[in-house]
Amino acid sequence: MAQVRGRFASRLGFLMAAAGSAVGLGNVWGFPSQTANNGGGAFVVMYLVLAFLLAWPALMAELVIGRHGQANIVTSMSLGRGITKRFGALAGWAGMLTASLILAFYAIVAGWLLGYTAAPVSEALGMSSAASWLTTFDFTRNVSLTAVFLALTMAIVVGGVRGGIEKWSTRLMPLLLMLLVGLIGYVLTLPGADKGLSVYLTPQWDRIFDADLMLSAMGQAFFSLSLGVGAMLIYGSYLGPEQNLPRLGVLVTLIDVGIAFLAGLLVIPAMYAARHLGVEIFDADGLLKSSDTLLFDTLPALFGQMGGAGDILMVAFFALMSVAGITSSISMLEVPVSFVVERGWLGRRAATLAVGAAIMAISLTIAANFGALFGLVIMLTTQYSQPLVALVMCLLVGWAMSRHALLKEIQSGAPDIESSLFWKIWPWYVRLICPLCIALVFAHSL
Repeated sequence: MAQVRGRFASRLGFLMAAAGSAVGLGNVWGFPSQTANNGGGAFVVMYLVLAFLLAWPALMAELVIGRHGQANIVTSMSLGRGITKRFGALAGWAGMLTASLILAFYAIVAGWLLGYTAAPVSEALGMSSAASWLTTFDFTRNVSLTAVFLALTMAIVVGGVRGGIEKWSTRLMPLLLMLLVGLIGYVLTLPGADKGLSVYLTPQWDRIFDADLMLSAMGQAFFSLSLGVGAMLIYGSYLGPEQNLPRLGVLVTLIDVGIAFLAGLLVIPAMYAARHLGVEIFDADGLLKSSDTLLFDTLPALFGQMGGAGDILMVAFFALMSVAGITSSISMLEVPVSFVVERGWLGRRAATLAVGAAIMAISLTIAANFGALFGLVIMLTTQYSQPLVALVMCLLVGWAMSRHALLKEIQSGAPDIESSLFWKIWPWYVRLICPLCIALVFAHSL
């Protein structure tokens, strides 16, 4: 019996879910780290520009494919005829595998975040050994917390589009914003934070057109919107024909870059506040320490020097990171789950459990061979597969879909779009400029 497809109940529900997918660890932590390493304010300016010159048009391609297909990633990407259709389907399979592999290593990192969130609470309750275990790199701890995080993700996805994804996205995203704004307000009062604020908000204009900076900003803008894994495609497939896709795309991009900007207001001043207290944030070459070192060593060291207030801040900060992690993870899990359900192999509950168990098995394999596999899986998915799948999506929209079909799809929710500046530019832009930019990002990441 065919499964009835879900649909978002409201535009707000879609916006919260799509923004939640985009606003993951790459925004809350990756963007500030990239900013600190690439000219501070100059990187921020270039990122904001490129978010709309590259990321928004590419996001539109995913949303168009999704709503046009009204199906899972493999079916939706089977556009055109003959070899084009088969190539699109193959790219859909690649996107689904990429989403699953990213979730497998993402869940390990998110499990660490849960551990650091719970550690100060355990310490306050007198459970020092538990607190130590929660923050110690150990196979048992890694696997246990990964399982907890995946269980939370599965508990949301099993509820479907409205009862799970939309329901929890509209709750978690406001919570994320409240935590973020509250933490910013406190961190900016700390000694040394003003130096970080100056670095963040004062562009080095002589670096604004630096090639490495531009390519790094282009890559950050691209990856921050969860492009190339099918998450936005799937969410687009749950939109009704009455929804205005260009407007929704702009709103998702605005929310995404807005939260990334706020994250920079938190993290970079916090780094310099830690430096003011004697915590080193730069390595011997004067470069920012690696992201994992800063996240799991530097900031906890800052919180540790602040007494009871530091414990509260540590819980709030890592809770913020955990929420950002879970809003992204539900979209990644939905990609393979929707495929299994729509193929009629399993119902949603069984499909969620089966896919979740398979991803947990991959996470277990990575955790057991951490040194060999963790970095390798990240490289294969984020540096190779993700940009290539996004490239194919742009090519499918630009070349496999006829201009008439493309116009009709967008026009259903935006009747006056044909006479707009968007329609005069976007079709050829997604056909030529987006693929070129994505190819540059791909080459730069090698």
